[in-house]
Amino acid sequence: MKVTMNKPTVEEILAPKPVARLRIYAYSIADAAHHGLLKVGQTTRDVAQRVAEQLKTAAIKNYTILMDELAERDDGSIFSDHEVRSALFRKGLEKHELEWVRCTTEDVKTVLTELRSGQRFSGTHHETFGMRAEQADAVSKTFDYYKSIWAEDANAAPRFLWNAKMRFGKTFTAYQLAKKLRAKRVLVLTFKPAVEDAWQTDLESHVDFDGWQYLSRSSGSDPTQIDKDKPVVYFGSFQDLLGRDATGNIKPRNTWLHTVNWDLVVFDEYHFGAWRDTAKELFEGEDDAVAKKETKLEYTGDLDGVNEDLTVLAVKETEFLPITTRAYLYLSGTPFKALATGEFIEEQIFNWTYTDEQRAKTTFAAEHPSKRNPYGALPQMRLLTYQMPDELLAVASGGEFDEFDLNTFFEAAGSGASAKFKHKNDVQKWLDIIRGGHTAQSAELLKAGTRPPFPYSDVRLLPYLQHSFWFMPSVAACHAMANLLAEKQNTFWHGYKVIVAAGASAGLGLAALPPVRKAIGSGFESQTITLSCGKLTTGVTVAQWSSILMLRNLKSPETYFQAAFRVQSPWSIKNPNGDNPNEEEILKPVCFVFDFAPTRALRQLCEYGIGLSPNEPNPETAVKDLVAFLPVLAYDGANMQQIDAGGILDIAMAGTSATLLARKWESALLVNVDNGTLQRILDSPEAMAAVERIEGWRTLGDNVIETIINKSEKVKDLKNKAKEKSLSAKEKKQLSDAEKEYKSKRKLIQEKLIKFATRIPAFMYLTDFRENTLQDVITKLESDLFSTVTGLTVQDFHLLVRLRVFNTEQMNQAVFAFRRYEDASLRYTGIESHVGLTHYGLYDTVVAKETNPVPYV
Repeated sequence: MKVTMNKPTVEEILAPKPVARLRIYAYSIADAAHHGLLKVGQTTRDVAQRVAEQLKTAAIKNYTILMDELAERDDGSIFSDHEVRSALFRKGLEKHELEWVRCTTEDVKTVLTELRSGQRFSGTHHETFGMRAEQADAVSKTFDYYKSIWAEDANAAPRFLWNAKMRFGKTFTAYQLAKKLRAKRVLVLTFKPAVEDAWQTDLESHVDFDGWQYLSRSSGSDPTQIDKDKPVVYFGSFQDLLGRDATGNIKPRNTWLHTVNWDLVVFDEYHFGAWRDTAKELFEGEDDAVAKKETKLEYTGDLDGVNEDLTVLAVKETEFLPITTRAYLYLSGTPFKALATGEFIEEQIFNWTYTDEQRAKTTFAAEHPSKRNPYGALPQMRLLTYQMPDELLAVASGGEFDEFDLNTFFEAAGSGASAKFKHKNDVQKWLDIIRGGHTAQSAELLKAGTRPPFPYSDVRLLPYLQHSFWFMPSVAACHAMANLLAEKQNTFWHGYKVIVAAGASAGLGLAALPPVRKAIGSGFESQTITLSCGKLTTGVTVAQWSSILMLRNLKSPETYFQAAFRVQSPWSIKNPNGDNPNEEEILKPVCFVFDFAPTRALRQLCEYGIGLSPNEPNPETAVKDLVAFLPVLAYDGANMQQIDAGGILDIAMAGTSATLLARKWESALLVNVDNGTLQRILDSPEAMAAVERIEGWRTLGDNVIETIINKSEKVKDLKNKAKEKSLSAKEKKQLSDAEKEYKSKRKLIQEKLIKFATRIPAFMYLTDFRENTLQDVITKLESDLFSTVTGLTVQDFHLLVRLRVFNTEQMNQAVFAFRRYEDASLRYTGIESHVGLTHYGLYDTVVAKETNPVPYV
């Protein structure tokens, strides 16, 4: 059944937030049959009404409600009546039937106290849930791919990628794949050791893995004492297991680890080289010392030393991982680099994105209206962007994109109580604006007769801002904001508990979380604002966070949405009244992202949608799929309107500078310079002749490709030798010199190829054709012009594309950005670039041009 998504109205986007709280109750019945027994249940409704309904059919009136208490812990989590009864049974109290227990009110209250204090009681291997449809699809597709590769080569070690967003259930599903493979030895390697808890919990709590053994550095188990007949999972970080010595060789710290023939190696939270930029951007607001510690804590130590080889996935795993295995499984929520470079082909990838998740939610509800929706508690995100008044734009506009610069606007100095904003008066105006209290703007809105939904002024939004996360540009800005909110004129904000989760004083990693949980409590009676410039943006779940305010510049869509997804954690109560396992009380059906730099925000949205769908030939379709489940409202200073994919692309591209477009043609992703590609060039005399015609190539010297391949092979041989015995001083110098030489020459080749790629936009400016693909324009219509502008013949270029020297997927995206920018920019001045144009030509495909572009109004 295909579900069609209708465009939601503004009222639907700003739907009211449900309110419900789970309560535990106990009652007795005064008769001989129920003597000494208590009925222990739960409900989100009025307890007296709920109990009366239960007993009404039996006409029982001699009952007494003995207890009616909230089922909430101090950290905001909830517990169920099942957990209460299980705790009573573990104390030796007698189970009667259904929900009746032979106990006293004091027994129940004791158990409630224990549960509230954080004592969790979970039995071993008690979970029995099965795989969801998409999890089963992932296992099946991966298993079939492995089998197809092994059928061709029994000794091959196939690799597969799961591009799956958070809450897909990757740990449980990976274990199910291992089980289907009948794997006895599974190695899990990660950059982020904080994910260990999920790997251990899933293995030790589900009946499907009864008898499996879990090992890690922190588990304290002796790997030499394990039962060899039972499956074993070893969890470790790259830093722990693959640390390098002084010569750059990987140290086998755990000898046994390298002697095991593994059945499956899982790379978890691996972002294919993007971790460097993500880690740097995520914590760049922190002080340098804290940023280094946070990055080390988040991504395990000396990243550059351990993971250098991993940034080029064309390198075989055996070259950086000194172990043997039957298969590799890569897990990542944002593997943009791997998707963009084509390192994994379509049959090697399973996708489960935010769009897939929300589409499954909608489809399941339509097909199974009477069943509990397994995706029902996953909130739909909404993005609201706001154009700031001219008086504030003047304070912090400019830079590369000539747009509102959040880092400049929220610039601050000082620390603690002395921290202060550079533009304090303007930040105060901003605070007044977002709560609808800025006098000058209110007068303008009265004239216009409209009142847009500002975050802290609209009654529909306020419940979702009861607990919010403000993403600030620096530690000083976090403290300055806390100080400003506390000033006497800001009485509105005094009702919010402000937590500064930034700087050394907030603690490293998860140590910054307890103060947040304490301030939020159950989440129903408190109001909080968490201020952070990087902390708590990964690896934590705070169900009560329902909104995030983006108050800093973020360059990469990975970082932007990694932070945004913090507020998409589910908040619900399953079986709220204890009588219907298919019922679920959803406390957070939607969540909000508020952004005050509209062009930048929409550019991030575009890049995220396109990045998740590299095989989609029409980038607008990729964005359209995303915004179908991530509605966007944009306020332009006068009106708040919903905008569609075409409008989003127009805004994003019209706000793009020519410099930014040029950068797309200077991207290293456009070209491949790994050894495999270089060898293909070397093996083809025609290809060698072609690259020699690229401007500046001859300055690289003779035999540059052979030098790179030979030197890299020599480095590999010396490193292999170092695994057996120590290298001599001469050999260490040879290793160092050879490594420096081949890396520098490889970079020079990359630069020459990119320089050629930058000629293509110049060719596009000169050609008059738009409806054909760029490939057709090059080969059929303007081939002489192409040779004149780029220096290569058409045949040369086609040959290099076939050899994968150039990435057509990336070229399509760069061409699309150029075409869109050109039309949007000219249309802004009242000019149609090509009258009657109905299609855009990309590199090797054609996409339709929308007939009625959506204006930004």
